[in-house]
Amino acid sequence: MLSMERIIEIMAEQGLRITDQRKTLARLFAEAPGYLSAKDVYDYMGQKYKGLSFDTVYRNLRVMQELGVLEQIVFEEGVKFKLHCSEDHHHHHMICLQCEKTYPITFCPMQLTESPDDFQVVKHKFEVFGYCKDCREEAAQEPVKAAAGKREAR
Repeated sequence: MLSMERIIEIMAEQGLRITDQRKTLARLFAEAPGYLSAKDVYDYMGQKYKGLSFDTVYRNLRVMQELGVLEQIVFEEGVKFKLHCSEDHHHHHMICLQCEKTYPITFCPMQLTESPDDFQVVKHKFEVFGYCKDCREEAAQEPVKAAAGKREAR
């Protein structure tokens, strides 16, 4: 994963002014264990920077994504951002819908996709959503716990 220092270095190399807000944003993503929505970032940043606009936060998230620092994933509840993973080759992801643990998919399905002759692919994304082993096991235990709770209540 990228460190806060490396994130700042990447922004500076691209000519971005390194403000205290951008340093805080870099630290947030360097330390965040998972995905953050723009609202999560806005709420966090708003605690330190009064008067910060949502547009400013979203614009910085987009810039960081364009620089390759962040990845954007579209979940059912909306867009979330995560520090770009450390894989140094083209890959995709399997993401747990419960805990958001992410697994790399090293095979690219575009290799199996035929594009029409009059269509040029310039980029693509491929994510698979499901449940990891831990979350599946936890969900399987829920009915057992609920049934045990009903018996105890009698």
